[in-house]
Amino acid sequence: MTPSSDVILSRMMTLHPKVIDLTLDRVWRLLNVLGDPQNHMPPVVHIAGTNGKGSTQAMIRAGLEARGKSVHAYTSPHLARFHERIRLAGDLISEDALTALLDRVHRANGPDPITYFEITTVAALLAFAETPADYTLLEVGLGGRLDATNVVEKPALCVITPVDLDHQSYLGDTLALIAGEKAGILKRGVTCVVGPQHDEGLEVIEGRAARVGAPLLVHGQHWHVTTERGRLIYQDERGLLDLPLPGLPGPHQIDNAGMAIAALRHLSAADDSSATDEATAEASMTRVTWPARMQRLTSGALVDLAHPAELWLDGGHNPAAGHALAATLAALPKRPTHLVCGMLNTKDIAGYLAPLAQVAESLTAVSIPHEAATIPAADTARYANDVGMTAKAAPDVETALRDLSALGPVRVLICGSLYLAGHVLRLNGTGGPT
Repeated sequence: MTPSSDVILSRMMTLHPKVIDLTLDRVWRLLNVLGDPQNHMPPVVHIAGTNGKGSTQAMIRAGLEARGKSVHAYTSPHLARFHERIRLAGDLISEDALTALLDRVHRANGPDPITYFEITTVAALLAFAETPADYTLLEVGLGGRLDATNVVEKPALCVITPVDLDHQSYLGDTLALIAGEKAGILKRGVTCVVGPQHDEGLEVIEGRAARVGAPLLVHGQHWHVTTERGRLIYQDERGLLDLPLPGLPGPHQIDNAGMAIAALRHLSAADDSSATDEATAEASMTRVTWPARMQRLTSGALVDLAHPAELWLDGGHNPAAGHALAATLAALPKRPTHLVCGMLNTKDIAGYLAPLAQVAESLTAVSIPHEAATIPAADTARYANDVGMTAKAAPDVETALRDLSALGPVRVLICGSLYLAGHVLRLNGTGGPT
């Protein structure tokens, strides 16, 4: 009898002593054993960047599916369950299919060292190769150049979302070094949509593109996006689109929407289906869903516990995400805002919290259950105090919400980590993507 996917995934975690060990050698080896599925997938859109990868991918998927296209999608990490990482022709992979897939890949690898992300990525690529679809959307896990997804010789399109400081211990401690890792997904002759960048990062991306011969579609040069009178205005050489605002809240989603539209316009030109441009772009705004990206929770056990407070959830976790989240909160209808925050010790905690100190009345710190790298709640509270927040620690999310509910109809935002967001969705009983 084949064990459950959870059992096989647990076994996969023991195949390498490190969680992250950036190289492609182990991935190439296993792909070769499995018949090189990376060469047999539907056309690939490969997405790298520091922030906005998931939201941009979700908008591209919404637009393609509105055009009647079937779409595979790979993303990480998951929120409530691993199945969220692998979407086959529009649907999350089933438990039976996932179990069979993982068992097959685990047997093919044998006892050879390979990281959890590497072997599960290979499993996803195998599933994509063996299931018919029109497109495959691949989100980079970490960096780009040595990421396990970077094995497709000629994608249909690349996308690089805004690059900022994050994962410095793996990618380098400057924007230039990090941008160089992200630009490692560029391929000769393959167009890349480039989102808004710091000058230092853009210079590196443009230099790499020139060396490998990759055409670029750069924000502010080849396409522009803004808002006007509550509408999203997108313009490129093919004309202007006047669209609804994206269904994902926050000023930063405007740039993500621009990248998605630029990608969809390029893909529609390749498909010779430009007549559907406006309808496709509009659908990418109105049909998009992406949990834990400034998500309003409206029902569930935690919503009941927090009542009468308004409950929100976000998984951003680096300084750029902190700035984006602060801008989003500032743009919402005025209401006292209180944070419940848990973070990992690999993050710039002070850099993330500093912009939020300008918009939040208080912070209640929690540790993230079952995460070895969690920051102790008391330490997160100290970081918050250091940047000017009124902060305290709580033993868990439920206690924090119970205490905050006594403040009346305030706004409560749970934030700081996608791992915390996943824990919250499980506690709330509403799960992750469907």
